[in-house]
Amino acid sequence: MFQAIRVLAGKSTISRMLQKHFHGQAPHTLVTTGRSFPLASRVDVQLALDDFFSNDPNAQRLGLHSPHQGMQAIGISQLLQRTPFPIDVGPLQYDDVDVGEALPVRCVREALWVSNDDGLPFAVLIGRGMQMGMPLGVQVDVATPGNEAGIKFSEQFFDRLEKNISTGRTYRGKVISLETAFDYTGRTGNVKVHRLRSVRREDVILPEKTVALLENNLTGFIGVREQIRQMGLSAKKGLLFYGPPGTGKTHTIHYLASTMPGHTTLLITAEQVVLLEHYFKLARFLQPSIVVVEDVDLIARERTQMQHPGQEIMLNKLLNEMDGLREDAQVIFILTTNRPDQLEPALASRPGRIDQAIEFPLPDETGRAKLARLYAHGMKLNEAVADAIVSKTKGASAAFIKELMRRSAQFALLEGKDPILTLKSVDAALEEMVFIGGSLNLKILGAADGLEPNRTGDASFLTGRT
Repeated sequence: MFQAIRVLAGKSTISRMLQKHFHGQAPHTLVTTGRSFPLASRVDVQLALDDFFSNDPNAQRLGLHSPHQGMQAIGISQLLQRTPFPIDVGPLQYDDVDVGEALPVRCVREALWVSNDDGLPFAVLIGRGMQMGMPLGVQVDVATPGNEAGIKFSEQFFDRLEKNISTGRTYRGKVISLETAFDYTGRTGNVKVHRLRSVRREDVILPEKTVALLENNLTGFIGVREQIRQMGLSAKKGLLFYGPPGTGKTHTIHYLASTMPGHTTLLITAEQVVLLEHYFKLARFLQPSIVVVEDVDLIARERTQMQHPGQEIMLNKLLNEMDGLREDAQVIFILTTNRPDQLEPALASRPGRIDQAIEFPLPDETGRAKLARLYAHGMKLNEAVADAIVSKTKGASAAFIKELMRRSAQFALLEGKDPILTLKSVDAALEEMVFIGGSLNLKILGAADGLEPNRTGDASFLTGRT
C-alpha cells in the first residue's frame, strides 16, 4: 500500500511550473500571504483582480482542478505539495453571479495568476473559502520570494486590492440576503438581490406620530450621524418594530430601504440565523448598512421560555454580534416581532442594542379609508362604498383590507361590469372571507385569536380587536 502511494505521489504540472517560475527556489523559501473577504464581495474581488492585471502583459492566468473541489479551500502551498491527489491545471470555470442588474457578472471559481514585478516573480490565487462544503468567503493568496522586496510587494498588492474592494460598489444601495443554492437560471453567488416593489411615502399608511418617530430615528439620525460620530458618540442604531401581524412592518421596511440611498440592506429571515456571523461581517464591509432581522422573537425569546440550549446559543450569538460592532460603525438594526412580550430583556430593554421601540398598531378609521383607496388600484370607489368598508373592517389589519380589496375586485370583474367597486362586491368578498371560510380562515387572514364569525351587525367578528 505504501509503495503504491509513493508511486502515485509526485509533482503536478502546476507545481513544476511554479518552481520554474520562482527560479527553482525551494517551496520553504517562499512566503504566502492571504486575505479572506465576505461572500458578497466575490464580484468586487474579481473586478479588483481584473483591474490589477489589466495592464500587465506578463501575467498568465490558469484554471485549477482539485479532486476535492467544492469541499475545501485551495491555497498556494497546496499547489507545491507532493500528494497522491495533486491540484493541477484545468479549464477555467465560471459562475454567473446575479448582482441585481439586467446581466449577471462572470466570476472565476479558482484561478492562478503568475507574473513578475520588475523581475520579482509572484503568484496570485483566488478561490472560494470552504469548510466541509460550506462557503465561508472569498480567499486571495499571494506568493513571493521571502526577501524584503517580496514582502513589500505583498503589502502593496493587498493595500491596493483592499482599497478597490472596500468601495463595495456591486451591492451598494441594494437589498440582499445570503443564499446557498443555484436558482432556476443557473446563476449563483451565495447572494440574492431582492428586487423590492416600489413603495412611495403615501403608500405607508400609519399614524402620523408613528411616521414622525420613524423619520426622526432613521432619516433624521442619518442626516446628523457623521456629526454624532465626530463627537465620539455611537453611530449605531437599533430599532424594534412591533405590532400585530399584517400591520405593515415589512411593507415599511421596503419603503425605508428605497429612501436611504447608499445604504445596503441585509435581510435575515428565521432560517438564516445560522449565518449571523457572516451577515455582521458583511454589514461591516458594506457600511453604511441596515441589518433587518425578521421575527426576532424566534431566536431572541425570553430565556425562561427557551426549549433547548440551541436557542440560547443563537440568542447569545445575536447579542455578541451586536455588541461586537465598533461604536463608530455605521450600522442600523431593525428587528421585527409580532410578540414583543416574549423577547429577552437583555435585547429589548438595553440601550445600545435597541434604542427605540416603534409600535405598528391596527389602522384606525382614517387609516382604513386610506388603505381601501390605496389597494383599490385604480378601481372607482365612491364615498358610500369607502365608508362602508371602513365600518365593516373595524379591528382589521392592513393585510386583511388589502385582501378584501383584491377579492372585491374579483367579484366585480366576474359580474362583467366596468371595474367599479360596489357594495355588493364588497359584501360578497366579506361573506367568503369571514362567514364561509370560518374561524380558521380568519386566522389565515389575520383576524384576532379567539374571535368567531357571526352575523350580528356588519362585521362584528372583528370589533374589539386590539
